[in-house]
Amino acid sequence: MALSATIYKAQLHVADNDRGYYGSHSLTVARHPSETDERLMVRLLAYALYADGDESLAFARGLSDTDEPDLWRRDLTGAVTQWIETGLPDERRIMKACGRAGEVVVLAYGRSADTWWSGIRGKLARARKLKVFGLPAASTAELAALAERTMTLNVSIDAGTAWVCAGKGEASIPVQPLHV
Repeated sequence: MALSATIYKAQLHVADNDRGYYGSHSLTVARHPSETDERLMVRLLAYALYADGDESLAFARGLSDTDEPDLWRRDLTGAVTQWIETGLPDERRIMKACGRAGEVVVLAYGRSADTWWSGIRGKLARARKLKVFGLPAASTAELAALAERTMTLNVSIDAGTAWVCAGKGEASIPVQPLHV
């Protein structure tokens, strides 16, 4: 018998001073049985970093469907305008996404993110629509500790750093550009 996804509810309040965006979002996120709290919270952080007032940003099937990213933005015709991956995807997946979307964003995190980036950087040099950011492992571990099935997250973004406050504590996550 297959394990089912666990549902998380998040009230996300975003104050993004870098982009001048301020908004609140009620989100329902399915956590895949193989997904960690860290990955779930990085996906929520990605939503906060790229949310805007048009509400077209949505969680895709991610782990459940290898042809979809973690988050994406689609226009009214269904074309993918923004493809957002979290983790350490391989270069073939990234290049395929660059062919399908107007913009591709990767939020790389984990203890081996530096090794991943040094091995993949040269292969992605020709990708024009790609932006890659690194999230320090210690910071995403702090972020993972904030996970609850029902949570309120206050995210303040300023000078490339996201401060996340929740009922269980807070975390500071520098978003370091690797390829922009």
